[in-house]
Amino acid sequence: MDEYAFLDPLYRRWQRRVAVTREDKAAIAALPWSERTYARDSYLVREGEPATVCMLLIKGFAYRQKLVSDGARQIISIHIAGEFLDFQNILLGVADHNVQCLTRCIVSVIHKSALLDLIAERPNVRRALWLDSLIDSSIFREWVVNVGRRDARQRIAHLLCELADRIKSSGIADEQPYDFPLTQEQIADCTGLTAVHTNRTLQGLRRDGLISLSASRLAILDWDRLTEIGDFNERYLHHSV
Repeated sequence: MDEYAFLDPLYRRWQRRVAVTREDKAAIAALPWSERTYARDSYLVREGEPATVCMLLIKGFAYRQKLVSDGARQIISIHIAGEFLDFQNILLGVADHNVQCLTRCIVSVIHKSALLDLIAERPNVRRALWLDSLIDSSIFREWVVNVGRRDARQRIAHLLCELADRIKSSGIADEQPYDFPLTQEQIADCTGLTAVHTNRTLQGLRRDGLISLSASRLAILDWDRLTEIGDFNERYLHHSV
């Protein structure tokens, strides 16, 4: 097995937007990567800690979250294999939010100084990482709209559409059902709802024949109806630019 196969999901995503060359890939592979494994619910990044490394998610799901003073949590994004979890920390000295494992995660860690040297030398890599940051921002904007201006049914439908779309486009899974490790409590924390309201809304989507969701597996049974309900348009994901 190619020891650098862990980079393939990253390359697939980047090459839809940027012409990453063989030399670029060789330079990325030559970085001093260090693989680490974390259990479900482990913290990958803690708010307030010094930011010295960047992490590339190789396997599993992770999420970014913020805690408020009373302990309530808002999940602000979900991440899948082939995505950097904390690229913004390459230029920021202290982490301003938490990153946590949604499942058991395997990550590849690189010291941010090595990544800074690489992007200084490789314009294609620099452009790809810059686009990653811009697309993260685009997703954050959409999540703000989702929580602020859509009702419960729309919010959850939109979340399900986004994750299904991203998983499929990443090449991680081509066919349904998709891995979907979010609990109802975590879906509630993504959408600003109570767990009870989340449960009722999911039951309604199931009853209407729109989704199948059980045993951490999601199948969307009527994509057109669910995207209409969720006001979902993939434009903000910028699969190609």
